[in-house]
Amino acid sequence: MYQFIDATWNTVKGSCPHDCSYCYMKRWGKLKEAGFDEKELKTDLGQGNFIFVGSGCDLFAKDIPNEWIYKTLNYCHGFDNKYLFQTKNPKRLREWFEIHGIYEKSIACTTIESDSFYPDFMGNTPHPVERSIEMQKISEHLTTYVTIEPIMDFHLEHFITAIKRCHPEQVNIGADTGHNRLPEPPREKILELIAALEEFTVVKQKSNLSRLLK
Repeated sequence: MYQFIDATWNTVKGSCPHDCSYCYMKRWGKLKEAGFDEKELKTDLGQGNFIFVGSGCDLFAKDIPNEWIYKTLNYCHGFDNKYLFQTKNPKRLREWFEIHGIYEKSIACTTIESDSFYPDFMGNTPHPVERSIEMQKISEHLTTYVTIEPIMDFHLEHFITAIKRCHPEQVNIGADTGHNRLPEPPREKILELIAALEEFTVVKQKSNLSRLLK
């Protein structure tokens, strides 16, 4: 999913409770109900890697049992790596950080596709602005990233405010890779957004964004 990531690791597998219409996991058909894969707790995560934990199912989604989160985070402590935890429910990630602590080399990331909420596509996720408010709180303790993928149409000034609130060290921007008929912004608007973001953070454009920038 990201060129800067060395590996992905998923202890929770199956259908993500957020049920976003555009989820790339859905291209393989109907998924089983989410479950915890105990075999993953025998995985050698190595040393000095940058690992995306929970790339296939949001570890901090509302209906994921606390026990699964605890086992996953506890296992990470056994390896000297940097971990990316990306969630559309950063409030729960923040609560875990405050109550249980989290590996010191962790990076917290949230997806903010737009400043608007599109119920037909965003499933059971918190409003994007709510996500940015929670990320602001997280940024006081952890390095933060924001991922704008798949980018959907936005109000430029409000969108920039929402992203800037997260104090992101890096913003990743990508487009829909399926045929989900999303409300996508025009090329000129995306370029305006990128220019504004580059005034306060590093912007990484994913290769799939090129479709919208032609």
